[in-house]
Amino acid sequence: MEFEAEIWKYEGPGGWHFVTVPGDIGFQIKAENGFDGPGWGMIKVRATVQGASVETSIFPDKTSGSYLLPLKASLRKAARLAAGDTIRVRLNIIA
Repeated sequence: MEFEAEIWKYEGPGGWHFVTVPGDIGFQIKAENGFDGPGWGMIKVRATVQGASVETSIFPDKTSGSYLLPLKASLRKAARLAAGDTIRVRLNIIA
């Protein structure tokens, strides 16, 4: 699955950066992988951003009804990404 999304920063403790998976893709993920995964519904994925791939997890977001993809600092620094940037993401579910 591929999509474009804007990076945003959570202003709470830790200051994590995320992208929100678009709703139609989130629905597809839920339909194909179930609605109640382990660990609050988290799903393991390989995320590719600007040619760099990482294994991480997406997790349900009550606000959007979709999923959130956290972007680790090492990935953001390597790709020179910041909050407000729009990026192209490829997600592969890890079975």
